[in-house]
Amino acid sequence: MTEADEAFGVDVCVVGGCGRVGLPLGVALAARGLSVVLYDIDAAAVDRVNSGVMPFTEEGAQAPLDEALADGRLRASTDPASVGRADALVVVVGTPVDEHLNPDLGAVPRAIERCVEHLHDGQLIVLRSTVYPGVTALTEKLLRSRGLDVDVAFCPERIAEGRAMTELFTLPQIVAARTPQALDRAEKLFRRLTDSIVRLEPEEAELAKLFTNTWRYLKFAAANQFWMMANDFGLDFARIRHAVSFDYPRAADLPMPGFAAGPCLLKDTMQLAAFNRNNFVLGHSAMLINEGLPLYLVSRLEDRFDLSELTVGILGMAFKGGSDDPRDSLAYKLRKILTLKARETLCTDPYVRDDRFLPLDEVLERADLLVIAAPHADYTDLGTDKPVIDMWGLTGQGVLV
Repeated sequence: MTEADEAFGVDVCVVGGCGRVGLPLGVALAARGLSVVLYDIDAAAVDRVNSGVMPFTEEGAQAPLDEALADGRLRASTDPASVGRADALVVVVGTPVDEHLNPDLGAVPRAIERCVEHLHDGQLIVLRSTVYPGVTALTEKLLRSRGLDVDVAFCPERIAEGRAMTELFTLPQIVAARTPQALDRAEKLFRRLTDSIVRLEPEEAELAKLFTNTWRYLKFAAANQFWMMANDFGLDFARIRHAVSFDYPRAADLPMPGFAAGPCLLKDTMQLAAFNRNNFVLGHSAMLINEGLPLYLVSRLEDRFDLSELTVGILGMAFKGGSDDPRDSLAYKLRKILTLKARETLCTDPYVRDDRFLPLDEVLERADLLVIAAPHADYTDLGTDKPVIDMWGLTGQGVLV
């Protein structure tokens, strides 16, 4: 039994613990010997986790989940009182933007408000959600107003979906807090996972996470704009990119084109824009390029085909290759546009569950034209003589559309 077990009951409570960020973190901490409770308001997800079923695909998570459950080091709960039994509380709830792309400053404080009556002096409260700069300070203010003497830290998650069980142990962890004691406690917690720790002030760390995601979004926008330029001149961007990056390290990070989507990159770019009083020309330009890509793609198809006479098959509805996560996938925007333009639109995905989707074989048989919208490896060799639109370069046939 650890010190935390004697004083509090468990070492760590993860708020939002059955989601795509919280569950891998909880499993990783349990694998390193800590006792963990996953607090989540989704009763179905809690039941699945306690039954040993991963609610989503995460490579390498199933075995340590089974082991942690069997050893009693991990369990999931819908009981908000769970937060009061933990030495450390890690908050990983989602932080969306609203319909006007403005940040929701209250997502994290609301999650804490739901269980604040169970918190007590001496706990470590770690914010792990990607937040608008100042939310850590807002949370500190909230906790002080409730008369709580707790340590608060901001330690942003940095994983890529599907690689959490590797990256939690290999990537440097940013740790930020306003007091030496809170910094030390947060660092001690995350040294269970990695020896590489970077210390910052909370506001520095909040910006560091937004800068990271925005930088990726900007790079994807640059690649997509370059692709459109090459397309418009009848040239294959894949050949040009190969020449630019071949044995030339200064251009090695130029991505291939493709839908830049998912629940983080656009959202965090818009949070950064709001932070800078909406004076962010690069960010807003990136949004116009990336969000406009489905419409550009359809306009190119209209130049080549009479879509009104064709059945179009969309291959892949997840927001990235190999994922079962469809959140904010631009494949759905593509489907919406094609629904207006094509005779019929069919969708398939080997990982995303949706009763409206068809098996790949049926789509290949019925469609006249195929568009790869998510670069699943399953589509590398389709074995079809029908036109395949592949902006990702997945099939090795170039990316000219």
